[in-house]
Amino acid sequence: MEIAIPVLGGLGLFLYGMNLMGMGLQKAAGERLKRLIEILTNNRIMGVLVGALVTMIIQSSSATTVMVIGFVNAGLMDLTQAVGVIMGANIGTTITAQLIAFDLVAYAPLAVIIGVAMWLISSRKKHKDTAEILIGFGILFMGMDMMSSGLKPLVGNPVFSNIMIGLKDPFLGILVGMGLTTIVQSSSASIGLLQALASQGLISLDIAFPILFGDNIGTTTTALISSIGTNKTAKRAAIIHFLFNLMGTLLFMTILRAPVEAIVLKISPNNIQRQIANAHTLFNIVNVIIQLPFAGLLVRTAEKLVPGEDGEIEIGAKYLDPRIIETPSIALGQVTKEVMRMGAIVENNLLLSSKAFKTKSEKYTSEVFSQEKVINRLEKDIIEYLVELSNAPLTDEQHRQVNILFNLVNDIERIGDHAENIAELSQIAIEDRLDFSDEAMEEYENIFSKSHKVFKKSLEAFENNDYNIAKEALKLEEEVDLLEEEYRFNHIERLNKFQCNPSSGVVFLDILSNLERVSDHSFNIALYVIDKYK
Repeated sequence: MEIAIPVLGGLGLFLYGMNLMGMGLQKAAGERLKRLIEILTNNRIMGVLVGALVTMIIQSSSATTVMVIGFVNAGLMDLTQAVGVIMGANIGTTITAQLIAFDLVAYAPLAVIIGVAMWLISSRKKHKDTAEILIGFGILFMGMDMMSSGLKPLVGNPVFSNIMIGLKDPFLGILVGMGLTTIVQSSSASIGLLQALASQGLISLDIAFPILFGDNIGTTTTALISSIGTNKTAKRAAIIHFLFNLMGTLLFMTILRAPVEAIVLKISPNNIQRQIANAHTLFNIVNVIIQLPFAGLLVRTAEKLVPGEDGEIEIGAKYLDPRIIETPSIALGQVTKEVMRMGAIVENNLLLSSKAFKTKSEKYTSEVFSQEKVINRLEKDIIEYLVELSNAPLTDEQHRQVNILFNLVNDIERIGDHAENIAELSQIAIEDRLDFSDEAMEEYENIFSKSHKVFKKSLEAFENNDYNIAKEALKLEEEVDLLEEEYRFNHIERLNKFQCNPSSGVVFLDILSNLERVSDHSFNIALYVIDKYK
């Protein structure tokens, strides 16, 4: 207990400090992080650079790889792009070990003092983000110091010395590294623990090397677990991460260990912590250089291990992935994409309901009822995702966007309900063999065309943030309101003159009401765009 409490407490502080620093860096990067992802092309070298930089920002290769799996699962990235980013993430994660090797423990309390002072005094978001970085940085090094101090009693301990001697077996060392990283879910933390052991003279580079290699395999378990429940392409991305680190370990254990160890000893002969940091960095850089040209082979191997094609998603969200919530700016873009997809399905259902009414075909009513289930499921998925996203660290503008999307989903779903109502009224017309006058059908064609156009233009205005198209939609909505009043009056006149069957008249008037409500909800959608310009 004398050793376990300070070591585990120090490890906890280390992990907390690393996460806090990463969150601060990520928030400070803001939209720039989104742009980094957006510049990704099929150029694998660019992918490596972006992967390394993003991992340096968020301080976790596991988090980057999980994010990549989310991007692949949501269709933001293909496997070719993912390979480069995953490789780059392995390089980016080495920055933490390099920081630790600078032995900045003496400055840790100062960083916390400055960070806390900034947090308490300033109300500006930018200053609070910087404060988080400083506090996280300080806590990380304080945790490192606590781990090192807690390990001091092990110096000269014969039992511990025998355990260390046993770890000279490279395969046992790899297993220990894998197990440790899998438990703490962070290669940076397990390597930090190695550096803490080294700082007390409890471990040599010879023993540290295989543990380092095991750490790199262990960090892939997070991504493998994260890929459960994703599509086949996302599973392949996780497999690629595992294969990349496994192949690298095999290469270094058999061929490259001796030359890399010699280079590390030459660069930093008297500093074991720096040797571990440099070995970690060299392993990942050399591994990328060797395997990057064979990225296509890694993709093909992953496709063999996870065979088959992803079926088309019939029900449920296509672009949403909880992993992306870690990057709110990208998550918002994906929700908008999913909402637009929902809008397209609703528009199609509106057209199908019209076909059902005009042709009196049960084929179209069945399709409407089937698609309504998809719409309802989509609404549920999107709302749940938005609730989760609203609890993420968002800016005021991002919170405003989330609130708009909540309302937008509701309006689109209500339009879907009105399309279903029209299909149900069409079903009544089919079953009761109701007929409608030529004048009624002409009026129906006109008001449906305008209602559909209002909805279509509103969606287009929202998707493109187009003020002028939104104004057109609002003008059309006014025309629909006037038409509904005029056609309602005309139809009542026809009923009074016995030119129309009363049962047909009730159905027709209900359809007019539903189309007017479609137009009203479309008006709300266009209004969200107009309000942005106020």
